[in-house]
Amino acid sequence: MRRLGLSALLLLSTIAFAQKPLASETGKQRFEAPFPSGGHLRLEVQSGDIRITGGDDDRIKVRYYGGSAEQASKVTVALKAEGGDGDLRIHGGPDNNFQILIEVPRQTHLYVRMPFGALQVLNISGDKDIELHSGELVISVGNPKDYARVEASVYSGELNSPSFGISKGGLFRSFTREGSGPYTLHAHVGTGELILR
Repeated sequence: MRRLGLSALLLLSTIAFAQKPLASETGKQRFEAPFPSGGHLRLEVQSGDIRITGGDDDRIKVRYYGGSAEQASKVTVALKAEGGDGDLRIHGGPDNNFQILIEVPRQTHLYVRMPFGALQVLNISGDKDIELHSGELVISVGNPKDYARVEASVYSGELNSPSFGISKGGLFRSFTREGSGPYTLHAHVGTGELILR
């Protein structure tokens, strides 16, 4: 019984440590924290004008611009990470005239969810699972042969992909492609425009 209690305590301690933010900041214009190349990053970000780009450093860097000083002071950036798994959340900023620039290692597997706005994902190699409820989503896919599977869809709006020779508009537009590459791509927009280039 004592062993069982000790095991449970160790498990709870491990979970608590894993969930503890590696870094969290509120009201600062810059945020930086280490994150390994090739890691898996889950990102939940508030509505706005968001750009996620791949960089040469094994770090996550966040900058944001626009809105009043008072509004910007309420922005919170929090990263929880353990090994190659990370959870980055950004919230609390203005709804309008607000831009967030996020740089991650160029080799990163991304899971991104965002409510509304404009989202660009540029120059990143890895799996991509990205959804935007409403607005414009632009993803640079790189070489189309890098993907084992591609799934793209919009409920209402435009779906354009010069890389895959697709251009569709209207309701419930989608396409799927199979390949032999190492990565997968899932991209979805509820209402708006999805561009894979």
